Amino acid sequence: MAGIYIHIPFCKKACTYCNFHFSTSMKHKAPMMEAILQEIETRKHYLEGQTIETVYFGGGTPSILTSAEIEQIFDRLAHNFDLNGLKEVTLEANPDDLKEPFLSDLKTYTPINRLSIGVQSFNEEELVHMNRAHSAKEAHECIELSRKYGFDSLSIDMIYGSPWSTMEIWKYNLDMCATFDIPHISSYCLTVEEKTKLQHQIKKAEVPEPDENLASHQFEYLVSFLGQKGYEHYEISNFAKKGKYALHNTNYWRGKHYLGIGPSAHSYNGKQRQWNWANNAKYIQCIQNDQPSFEIETLDDLQIYNEYVMTSLRTQWGINLSMIQGMGDEFLAHLEKEAQPFLHKRWIEKNHDHILLTEKGKLMADHIASSLFMI
Repeated sequence: MAGIYIHIPFCKKACTYCNFHFSTSMKHKAPMMEAILQEIETRKHYLEGQTIETVYFGGGTPSILTSAEIEQIFDRLAHNFDLNGLKEVTLEANPDDLKEPFLSDLKTYTPINRLSIGVQSFNEEELVHMNRAHSAKEAHECIELSRKYGFDSLSIDMIYGSPWSTMEIWKYNLDMCATFDIPHISSYCLTVEEKTKLQHQIKKAEVPEPDENLASHQFEYLVSFLGQKGYEHYEISNFAKKGKYALHNTNYWRGKHYLGIGPSAHSYNGKQRQWNWANNAKYIQCIQNDQPSFEIETLDDLQIYNEYVMTSLRTQWGINLSMIQGMGDEFLAHLEKEAQPFLHKRWIEKNHDHILLTEKGKLMADHIASSLFMI
């Protein structure tokens, strides 16, 4: 089983906190579409012999495309890959794009069967500070409209730990998630990234530093609240009702192979990792001139071990010790030795042949994973 990721590098506005690869200028949208279609042709052998299980449109803001452009991309995919085993087709979308004509066309003319909506907050003031393109009202309306047009497989993104948040705002946001009975929720702690407007605002003391204690309390409340509402906390940042996991992202965390199309998109085939240029003009030029549009890295045993530890520890399935032993006895010995302090602190636990994060350990996931790396 494998997946295909399509990166659409355009947004209407730049959010204050975002450092993903995107452009707010649509000037190169047409040549970008042509380059993406051409890259699909040139990369058709990358996942040869594997069943394509998922397609994911990310960005940027993929909902900035028309339904006809999405259909065009699918036509090209279908000509170059076997999509008969396709189970999940996700479109990331902003609430302000999910109006009735677009949703109707998506349902009628494209294979999109899942929407991942960038709500981030249901609080109007927080949305304004984030420089989001939508309002709280549009966040409410797009969920109702999506269901009206048959998109029952919904995920929404929520942000906690922002400088403009409070515990009351966070509780309200989660109450809204529960009220709408959203089947899947991805919730991320806001981090201050380099070269973002937010970093600039903080340096000029226009915005306070995010409060780490507040973020920790909000995360603990998130886990507790959604647990009581019947959600499985199946990955550090992801919560799902039964059977509603994000299949595409779950395959990432479990080491499945995937192909990335578009500028900045990553690909992985089990032995090599490659990433396309994060520069729209350079990407388009390379594709047009039939030149390599990516960098490539062959992974050694050490890197494969470290990546497996990093991704698997974040999930409810944890680190499979049998998998580690299959990599070599020296990796298993290293892991068991380095895990001891965290077992004593009860930040991790051993369940048969798996190592899992405890509730307390989930707050320290990155620290624990890096401590288990072999350098």
